[in-house]
Amino acid sequence: MDVAMITGSAGLIGSESVYLFAEKGLEVIGIDNDMRRYFFGDEASTAWNVAILKERVPGYHHLNEDIRDLKAMERVFSKYSSDIRVVVHNAAQPSHDWAAKEPFTDFSVNANGTLVLLEMTRKYCPDAVFIFTSTNKVYGDAPNKLPLVEQETRWEPDPSHAFAARGIDETMSLDQCKHSLFGASKVAADVLVQEYGQYFHMNTACFRCGCLTGPNHSATQLHGFLAYLMKCAISGEHYTVFGYKGKQVRDNIHSRDLVEMFWHFYRNPRSGEVYNAGGSRHSNCSMIEAIDACQEITGNKISWSYSENHRVGDHMWWISDISKFKNHYPEWEFSYGLEDILEQLYGGIGGRL
Repeated sequence: MDVAMITGSAGLIGSESVYLFAEKGLEVIGIDNDMRRYFFGDEASTAWNVAILKERVPGYHHLNEDIRDLKAMERVFSKYSSDIRVVVHNAAQPSHDWAAKEPFTDFSVNANGTLVLLEMTRKYCPDAVFIFTSTNKVYGDAPNKLPLVEQETRWEPDPSHAFAARGIDETMSLDQCKHSLFGASKVAADVLVQEYGQYFHMNTACFRCGCLTGPNHSATQLHGFLAYLMKCAISGEHYTVFGYKGKQVRDNIHSRDLVEMFWHFYRNPRSGEVYNAGGSRHSNCSMIEAIDACQEITGNKISWSYSENHRVGDHMWWISDISKFKNHYPEWEFSYGLEDILEQLYGGIGGRL
C-alpha cells in the first residue's frame, strides 16, 4: 500500500494534490483542521471541499488534526510508517497582514508545523519524498530593487536586466530585505526543508510559488487575489487595490499544473532542492489587467478603489523563471493559461455563490 500524506488537504493545492495522487493509485491521507476559517472567517472555510473530497475520491481518509500537535502527528505517521511514499505539505498561514496580528500563531503553523512533519518523516518514513509548498515571499521585497520601468498597465524590468526575459530565478538573495512576518516564517520552513534534504540525505523540495489559483480556491481579501477578484466581479463586493498604482505584476499558475510538478519530482526526486514555480511568462497579469479581464468575462463592472499603502513585503513585479525545473523535468508542460484560469474561476466561484 503506497500512501500519500497531504497536509492542508482541503485547500486549493491540497485538494488538487488529493485528486492527482489518488488518480495515480496512491492511498491518500488528508490532514486539515480548517484553520483557514480561523484565519479569515467563515467565508474562507474549506469545510465544503472536505465533503466533496470524501464524496469524489474513493478511499480518501480525512484527519481533522493540527500539524503542530506532535503527539497527533506521531500517531498518524507511526500508523502508516514506511507505507508513506510522499508527504505533500501545503498547510500554512498564508497572509502577510494576518501574520502581523498573531506572530506566534503564524510562526508556529508555518515553521514549527513544518519541523514536526519533517521530523516525523525522518523517524517513520525516511525514504519518502517530502514536497513543500513554499512561496516567492521568501525573497521578501528584494524584487522591488530591480530596475523597473513603468508602462501603461504594468511594471516591467529594464529589458537589459537578466531577469527581464524569463523572470526571477533561484539565485535571487533572501537576505537584507523586508519579508513581512509571514515571509520570515516561510523562510524558516523553507530552510528547514532544504536542511533535512542536505543534512539527512532525504528527498525534499521547496516549490517557491507565485500566485496559486484555481476553481477550488476559498478566496478571501487577505489571500488569493485572482480568485477573490473574480468573486467580487460576480458578487458585486467592493475590491481594494493596495499601492504601486495597481500595476504590480503577478504570475498565476493553475493548481493542477503545480501538482503535476509535484508528481514529476516524486517520480524522480532530489535532495534539498529549490524551484521557483509560477505562471512565468506563460501566465501573468497586473492588477489593472486582471480587473479588465474579470470584467470582460463576467460582463460586470467591478466596484474597486485604490489605496496608496502597499502591503508589507509586497512585490511590484514577480514572474517566476521556471527554467531550472524544466531542465530537471523536461516532460512537464503548462496545461492552463491565464484565460483558462479565469474561465474556470468564473465557473467554480459562480457555482458556489
